[in-house]
Amino acid sequence: MNGHPRFFGYGSLVNLATHDYPDARPARLRGWRRVWRHTSLRPAAFLSVEPCDTTVIDGVIAAVPGADWAALDLRERAYARHDVSHLVDHDGARGETAVYQVEEGHLAAPTLTHPVYLSYLDVVVQGFLHTLGQAAVERFFETTHGWDAPILMDRAAPRYPRHQRLTPAEVALVDDWLRQIGARVVEPDDSPLAPAD
Repeated sequence: MNGHPRFFGYGSLVNLATHDYPDARPARLRGWRRVWRHTSLRPAAFLSVEPCDTTVIDGVIAAVPGADWAALDLRERAYARHDVSHLVDHDGARGETAVYQVEEGHLAAPTLTHPVYLSYLDVVVQGFLHTLGQAAVERFFETTHGWDAPILMDRAAPRYPRHQRLTPAEVALVDDWLRQIGARVVEPDDSPLAPAD
């Protein structure tokens, strides 16, 4: 990693089409779990993490050249960086590694006014599939908490700014998992959305 610090990505950052941070590689984070959270600083619910001694989650690490965190901090606004250097396992040398967590003072459960954007979930699942493989998609759904969150069907007009085009097989994969977990998918007319950011 040439001495550069790294981030551990566990959601949209796993999809390498959404960023160009170098030396991305699979990794696992011990002692944290992935969870859906709404923050008062954003119009929708997004993935966050919280401490959990019994959980290990899949993701990626990538370098932050020159320790220039400004662009990533902007992308992850409403999140705070935490040092998890000693909790991340991967096939390279250990080094300074951070994870982003929704700031405690802004936490709330997802609601109809702050749902999960399906266009965001699509990006996350596509990233896990392409970067970590089919088994990691299964682990993503099994180790993520908060699936009672409403999920907004926004594929026709994606509200997530880094949305990606999915193949029919990828769409079917996401939809099949949503059926398996009994997700509550709502149409735009049924959700009094907060303003988009």
